[in-house]
Amino acid sequence: MNLASPFSLSIVAITVLALNGLPVGHAMIAGSVLYLLLAGLDMGTVAEQFLNGMYSNYIILAVPLFILAAELMNIGSMTDRLMVFCNAFVGRFRGGLAQVNVLQSIIFAGMSGSAIADAAGSGKIMQNMMTADGKYPASYAAALTAATAVIGPIIPPSIPMIIYALVSDASIGYLFLAGVVPGLLMAGFQMLLVAIHSRTRNFPVEPPTPVRELPGITVRALPALLMPLVLLGGIYSGVTTPTEAAAVAAAYALIISVVLYRSVSFGDFYNSVLASARTTASIGMLIAGALVFNYVVTVENIPQSLSVVLQSWDLSPTGFLILVNIILLLLGCVLEGTTIILVILPVLIPTAQALGIDLVHFGVMCVVNIMLGLVTPPYGLLLFIMVHIAKVPLRDIVRDVLPFLYTMIASLIIITFFPETVLWLPRLFGYQG
Repeated sequence: MNLASPFSLSIVAITVLALNGLPVGHAMIAGSVLYLLLAGLDMGTVAEQFLNGMYSNYIILAVPLFILAAELMNIGSMTDRLMVFCNAFVGRFRGGLAQVNVLQSIIFAGMSGSAIADAAGSGKIMQNMMTADGKYPASYAAALTAATAVIGPIIPPSIPMIIYALVSDASIGYLFLAGVVPGLLMAGFQMLLVAIHSRTRNFPVEPPTPVRELPGITVRALPALLMPLVLLGGIYSGVTTPTEAAAVAAAYALIISVVLYRSVSFGDFYNSVLASARTTASIGMLIAGALVFNYVVTVENIPQSLSVVLQSWDLSPTGFLILVNIILLLLGCVLEGTTIILVILPVLIPTAQALGIDLVHFGVMCVVNIMLGLVTPPYGLLLFIMVHIAKVPLRDIVRDVLPFLYTMIASLIIITFFPETVLWLPRLFGYQG
């Protein structure tokens, strides 16, 4: 590569600006503008890519709606009722609160689609519950909360899968279905590890909930428990598109919290909308920057060139998937997940297609891999969130999260080498891939 070429200089500009604190989305826009200027191309292409990518793509609208739904759940009493429900069924075992942490993440995964929303909302509650009266070490509770939050973007709905669908043209509905078994697999490994830790570290046993109280607890939590059914039922029955289902989810969360539970004030609602807008703006700017930079990558013919190089290596589909996993695991240590999906995966997708790899399987594998970056040092965004919530040193959380990270890597290996773990459920619903 010519180090003085417009593309090389744009990469340098993006890297320098990002390292100096400019948000990655802004850095990609600036680097792309520099490329267009040096290459003598039309500068209006930047605005054109914004308009074509952001405003003509209906699917992107699902992202802010799912974010809003998660915020509305966290400000209402839906979270508290679901915690009581989970505790009633698994809290009675040794290490019960730790098992509750995993179970509540499975349920919340079917509502929010965001790991950060899970950690910042229900995760904060779990941290307080687990550390009350010194029941669990604060670092272990924080590590477990971070690890279980990873399940959120894998079990549908999933914001990362929506973004992957944007760059791959894969079906969102089938991607959502494909994430169910991998998400449950990861949760199963986590619950097994918690059971082992509970014995070896002598975690406490919570007082069992009387059986006579279970029906009442279930009834009080039922409106919240029905939310995933409303959301996914609308999609797979054909009544709503995924974007419309996201709007229904947000409206449902608002109605349940305000009308039925009566636990949300106008100030709470205003703050949740404001928080959702901030998160959406951050993600939107990242998507905008990636769209412009992807145009630069396309002009430079990078995906096709990389595809030719990889094919010259005569990689088998399995060999390619192993290589992709290694690349993504390394990138996940230093890059934010959305950036990887928007910038790196479009370069790899043509090779995956040329090797006959199913794009739904490939997408779920990549999303699972990238989500591991949320708990992988040194970047590990969920780790930093839990440092803020738990007020414990990062090194202590990293020490306790590593066993969970190893189990998630084991899940990734199964997902990679056994595609049917991903594709079985979509095929049950008519997927022909």
